Amino acid sequence: MSLFALCYMIFAYLLGSISSAILICKAAGLPDPRENGSHNPGATNVLRIGGRWAALAVLLFDILKGMLPVWLGYYLGLTQFELGMVALGACLGHIFPIYFRFKGGKGVATAFGAIAPIGWSVASAMFGTWLLVFLLSGYSSLSAVITALLVPFYVWWFKPEFTFPVALVCCLLIYRHHENIQRLWRGQEDKMWSKFKKK
Repeated sequence: MSLFALCYMIFAYLLGSISSAILICKAAGLPDPRENGSHNPGATNVLRIGGRWAALAVLLFDILKGMLPVWLGYYLGLTQFELGMVALGACLGHIFPIYFRFKGGKGVATAFGAIAPIGWSVASAMFGTWLLVFLLSGYSSLSAVITALLVPFYVWWFKPEFTFPVALVCCLLIYRHHENIQRLWRGQEDKMWSKFKKK
């Protein structure tokens, strides 16, 4: 990995560390997502405490901060492995943001954005899996976990050179959902439908 690629990975981490959930909630006069709802600074919690439009803004920002550095990396001539590490850097920033005491979101939207430029076939398989599980179960967290388990296989099939860094990203996602997994196991997890009904 070149020195330039390492510096660019750090840049992706710093960009990923910008928490759109916290900033958008503050700008819109909404409660701090770290202190309300599930206490997670992500789009799902913003949906719970601030409504659909605020959640949509957070979702789009989080996708873009993962997608843009990887996309730009293609034009900067980074190798495939380096691009994968840039994607990992963006996700690490979202999950462990340096600006917010290393306490960030769960990284699903940022991971999707970071992995999508690797190949639209992979992005389509990711989104299709998430949507199918969500429509069948109503659980956003279950959709994220199952998708994270399957994505390394999609990448191995379509773009095998990216398998290792993408697998690392997916391990991070599953780790960040460990509390959701426990609630799912106990039958205590809220379905997304209930969040929509409250708004």
